Amino acid sequence: MAQITTLPAAPAASQDSQAFGGLFLVSFVLVLLIALAAQVLFLDWRTWLPGAEGEKSLIRGVRSGVYTFMSHLQ
Repeated sequence: MAQITTLPAAPAASQDSQAFGGLFLVSFVLVLLIALAAQVLFLDWRTWLPGAEGEKSLIRGVRSGVYTFMSHLQ
C-alpha cells in the first residue's frame, strides 16, 4: 500500500488563511447586522449589495455581498 505524506503548511499560507477567515467573519457580521436592520424596517437591502440581488435567503444574500466586497479588496 502506498503511504501518503503531507508537507506542513507554510507559515505565510497559514497566516493568510487566518487573515482571510477573520476578514470574512468581521465583514459577514457587519453586513448581516445591516441586512437584519433593513429587513426589520421593510427596506429592500438586496439592491444595496452587489451580487445579492437574486438571492432568496437572507444568509445567502449576505454571503454573496461579502464575497463580492472581499473580491474588491484583492
